[in-house]
Amino acid sequence: MNIEASHDAMVEVSHLTKAYGSAAPAIEDISLSFKNGEFVVLLGPSGVGKSTLLRCLNFLVRPTSGIVRINGQELGALSKKGLLQARHHIGMIFQEFNLVNRMSVLMNVMCGRLGTMGTWRALTYNFSPEDHELAIRALARAGLEDQELYLRRADTLSGGQKQRVAIARMLIQEPKVILADEPIASLDVVMRVQIMDLIKDIAKRDGLTVVMSLHQLDVAKNYADRIIALAQGQVTFDGPPSELTDAVIERVFKKPVDEVDEDQTVETTEAPAE
Repeated sequence: MNIEASHDAMVEVSHLTKAYGSAAPAIEDISLSFKNGEFVVLLGPSGVGKSTLLRCLNFLVRPTSGIVRINGQELGALSKKGLLQARHHIGMIFQEFNLVNRMSVLMNVMCGRLGTMGTWRALTYNFSPEDHELAIRALARAGLEDQELYLRRADTLSGGQKQRVAIARMLIQEPKVILADEPIASLDVVMRVQIMDLIKDIAKRDGLTVVMSLHQLDVAKNYADRIIALAQGQVTFDGPPSELTDAVIERVFKKPVDEVDEDQTVETTEAPAE
């Protein structure tokens, strides 16, 4: 089924396939549409195509075939400059944070503004006072209000602090959609809850679409409005968490349900009210 551009959809993919060389496709003929403000989890163990699908959504990985639209723009039809401009409003959160270790916390966050700057300013990291102020506000919103931290190198931070810096860098982009690739996989149990609550609260307050890859079943059930389970590069379930059956879970994870979240169960708390 071909998905036509929809006025209430922030992210759309139509017949999306990505193959690496002669191997079987990592994802094959996937068609999906994500609404404004929807919190979607791509669920499954490693190797089922979650990260490939997520990275195709902003063309970090270019699809072999198919169409991707973000906010009505077909990414494959954009020029290189147009794609860079489109990506500025697509926030990305990575498992390994993707910070520049030798840079300060504040500089890492301000790098989220590079897409709005001219070539010379970007190459020389010539940030404005406004960029500086926006970065401070983004860090505070991400839960890092201690300004003594802002001048520290990124490689001196804990895992939780690094992910908060990465979230602040995403916030300074003023994104319309958040793509998060296993954002809690490198964190301890307590920090997983805090980071998930933070992302959920940001999405709720700003009305942002979130597409997040996870392998933690309990986390997906607690936070997602909608779960898309993948197996062998194809969608095997698409619906609310309440409809995710044991049979589907066992087919996706290839193990009994009670073994899926062993040693990684995360309890959630409610996101702060608006």
